[in-house]
Formats: sequence, C-alpha cells, structure tokens
Amino acid sequence: MSSETARFIGDIPKYYDQGLGPVIFEDYAVDIAGRTAARRPADVLETAAGTGIVTRRLRDALGPQSRLTATDLNEPMLDVAKAKFDAKEQVTFRAADATALPFADGAFDAIVNQFGLMFFPDKDRAHREARRALRPGGRYLFSVWDDARYNPFARLGLEVVDRFFPQDPPKFLKAPFSCAEIDPIKESLIGAGFTDITVSIQARVKDVADPVAFARGLVLGSPLFEQIRERGGVSPETLVEALAGRLTQELGANPMRMPMQAILYEARAA
Repeated sequence: MSSETARFIGDIPKYYDQGLGPVIFEDYAVDIAGRTAARRPADVLETAAGTGIVTRRLRDALGPQSRLTATDLNEPMLDVAKAKFDAKEQVTFRAADATALPFADGAFDAIVNQFGLMFFPDKDRAHREARRALRPGGRYLFSVWDDARYNPFARLGLEVVDRFFPQDPPKFLKAPFSCAEIDPIKESLIGAGFTDITVSIQARVKDVADPVAFARGLVLGSPLFEQIRERGGVSPETLVEALAGRLTQELGANPMRMPMQAILYEARAA
C-alpha cells in the first residue's frame, strides 16, 4: 500500500471506528457478512479488515463451526479490532498484505474484503492472490465505493479541503473512490481465474445524528489527518468544523440524511 494513501496509525483507527464506522461502514458490513454466511463456509478470510467492523458481523453471522481469519496491513487497526472479540470466538488476527497472502493454496472457502481494494497498489495481484488462496468453487466477495458524485460526503470533503489548501490539497479523499469503473474490475477478476461474477449497486441513505462526530471521523479517522498535519497552517479541528457545516448545509440536520452508494462484487473461483 502507498504510504501517501493508506497509513492508518496513531489515533486514526479510533476515530475511524467511532466516527466513520456507524455511518458509512456498518450497514454494508451486515450485508456482506450475511451473503458470506449464507453459503456456510468452513474457513473464511477477511483482508483489509481494519478495525473489525465486518469481522464482528462475520463472526455473528457464521456458524460456530466456521473458522475466521482477519488480516490487515496496519497493525494499529487490528489492535482495535481484537478488542471486539473474546478468546472463545475462533477469530485469528494476523498482519498481512492482501497482495502477498501468507497462506497456502486453497486454504479458504470464502474471502471477504470491504472497501479495501481501492488502496491496494496492485489490484490485479490482489485478485490473483485471492484466487490462489481459495478452494475451487470458493467465493470472493468485495465492495468498493462508487463514484464521488454518488457519495456527497466525499464530494463535500474534497470541496472543503480544496478551500483550505488551494495550492497543494491533500489527496487522500480521492483514493477511496478510485475503483468506480466496473469493467476493469470484472476483466481483472476473469484474468485471475474467477467466474460467475455478479455486480450489485448498493444505494443507501443514512440518518446521521451527529454530523460533527462524522466530520471528525472523516478528518481525523483517515490518512487525511497526516496529510493535513504535514502541510501545516490549518488545524484539523478547524477543518472538522468547516466540513460539518458544509455537510449540514447541503444534507440537512436533526438528522442529516446522507446518500451513499457502493458496488458489491461476488465471484466464484474456477
């Protein structure tokens, strides 16, 4: 992963989990976990597990006989995830790169990745690694964000960042929305050895009771925080206040109603 786009360090995991998790990740996590569990896999791998938002939902949805392994390249994210489980829940945590998985060929019945592909420097290799680690017939489920025009929190975030840093705006908020084109991903999956590929557009509207907490998660709960600090001249809290104001100006308040849209892929290992 590029250090410019994917260093989730320091207090970033905490703000990510508390500020962003309940708003933009949780509902999608419930969906992808349910789809995975419906096929009753015995061995499940989650890549780019982050703070365990999907991991928690997977463990709740999978049968007690299923074994779950959660990986992420950023160990501080996994530290937050581990706190959500007790020792009896059959979840193994391991720091690992999704483009170079430390697992044997055919080790898993299902591999799950929510909103992680966009940060992988070699997406084709990530798909090939997923295919290698899956048993024949195994399922690969992953989601990406659709274009920023369908996700106003991204569009408005970029607008506010550009206003404060007109000469050298931090670029992180562009990265999560860099995989909105469907055909290149489908072609990559076919090239990696997947078949029966289905694509679902998942649109939602989320009520946000605390826009400031969400804005704080967006600014302090992502590598955007490090990019702001490196540039200097503007405090992160100033950016939080401006972003919360812009969000409520366009999306309302009490509650703020925020549209969002993701793309879900499901594929079978040939």
